[in-house]
Amino acid sequence: MEIRPTTDDDLELFVDTLHMAFGKFPEPPVAGDGRWWSALEMDRGLMALGADGRPVGTAGAYSLDLTLPGGALTPVAGVTGVGVVPSHRRRGVLTALMRRQLADVRARGEFLSVLLASEAAIYGRFGYGPATFTTRLAVTRHRAAPAAPRARTTPQETGADTGSVEVLRRSDCGEVLEQVYDRYRRAQHGALSRPHRWWARGAGQPPVSEAPRYVAVHRGADGTPDGYASYSIGGDPATLTVDETITADDTVYTALARFALGHDLITRAVFRHVPPDHPLRWQLADLRAGEVTEHSDWLWVRLLDIPRALTARRWSADGELVLDVDDPFLTEQGRYLLTVRDGEAACEPTDREPDLSMDVRDLGSLYLGGVAPSTLVRAGHVRAHHAEASARADALFRTERAPHCLHWF
Repeated sequence: MEIRPTTDDDLELFVDTLHMAFGKFPEPPVAGDGRWWSALEMDRGLMALGADGRPVGTAGAYSLDLTLPGGALTPVAGVTGVGVVPSHRRRGVLTALMRRQLADVRARGEFLSVLLASEAAIYGRFGYGPATFTTRLAVTRHRAAPAAPRARTTPQETGADTGSVEVLRRSDCGEVLEQVYDRYRRAQHGALSRPHRWWARGAGQPPVSEAPRYVAVHRGADGTPDGYASYSIGGDPATLTVDETITADDTVYTALARFALGHDLITRAVFRHVPPDHPLRWQLADLRAGEVTEHSDWLWVRLLDIPRALTARRWSADGELVLDVDDPFLTEQGRYLLTVRDGEAACEPTDREPDLSMDVRDLGSLYLGGVAPSTLVRAGHVRAHHAEASARADALFRTERAPHCLHWF
C-alpha cells in the first residue's frame, strides 16, 4: 500500500473514492459549485493506493483557526474526508492514513488537530478526545411563554432588547452572515473559523450553503448586525427549525429565540446546536416546554505538542499540576509541570511525581474546558495520584462557559 499526497487534479477521484467508502454517490454539479467538497484543500489531502494502484482510502484537512479559552486564535488542522472503501477495511489503511496525516500536521507547525467523528468509537485510538458538545432543543409553541427574570430589579438590569429583527432571504445576506459569524467565533472559545471561500462557494451546511433559508438578522440600536438565526419551516406538524443561532450576546440570543417561537402557523420550534449550558430552557415559564431531543459530541481535539498547547490558552486559577501523558498511537510519553500565574501558563518536562496520569485522548477532552478532569477520574480514564489532584485540576481547567462549536466540516 502506498500513501501519497493529492493535488488539485485529484479532486474528482478523491471525492468519488470517499463517496464509495460511505456507499453514496456524489450529487450532480449545480451552478455556483456549491457542493461541500468545493472548499477541499487538495494540497492537504492524502490518498491510499492498493496493490493495483487504485485508490482505496482518503483523508483530508482544512486550514482553520480555533478560538481557545481566553480568546487566543490558533491554527488547527480540521480533519475531513476520511474513508476507506469497504473491500479494504481492517487492513491497516485507516491507521496508515492517520499516522501520515499527523506527521504532516506536525511538519506544518500546527500543535492541534480537530475533527467531527462520524462514529464515536473510531478516533480515540488515534489520540482524539471529544471536547465540545451540542444539544437540540424542541419547544412546543403554545407552551413557549417567556419567564419573567426574577433577579433583575431595575430598568438598567432588565436585559431588555433595544435592537430589531429583520427577515431576509439567505441569498440576500451572505456578507452579513459572514461578518456576524466571524465576530461570534472570535468571542466563543471552541469555535472554528469559516474561511471566506466557504461562504463564496456555498461549501457546507445551511446557512453556509445556498440552500433556501430565511434568516432573522438582529441589529443593535445603532443598526449594526450583531446576530442571526437561519431557519426553515416544514413537516407535519409544522415545525420551524433553526439551523444555527449566531451571537455572542445573551440578550440578542433571547430576542432571536423569541422571534422563532413567535412565528405564526407553526406548532413547535426546534433549535439545533444549542450550547449545553445555555439558559434558554430556564427562560421559559414552563421549564418542560423545552425538550432536549439530542445531546451529542461535536468537536474532537488531538494535541500534538503538549507544552505549546497548554501555554497557548488562558487559565482560570493559579496553581501547579504535574501531568503524565501517554500517547500510544505515536508511541510517545511525557511528564509535564504546568504552572499557572495570573491566567498565563508555563509548561516544561519534569521528573516530579505526577498528580494525574492520562491518555492523550483524555487531555484532548479536557483541553477546552468542556469536560472536568474529575469526571474522567470517576469514569476510570484518568488516574488521580492523591486526594487533592482532581479538585486542583478542575479549578485550573474550568472555563466561565462551556466551549461550543457548531461549524460543520
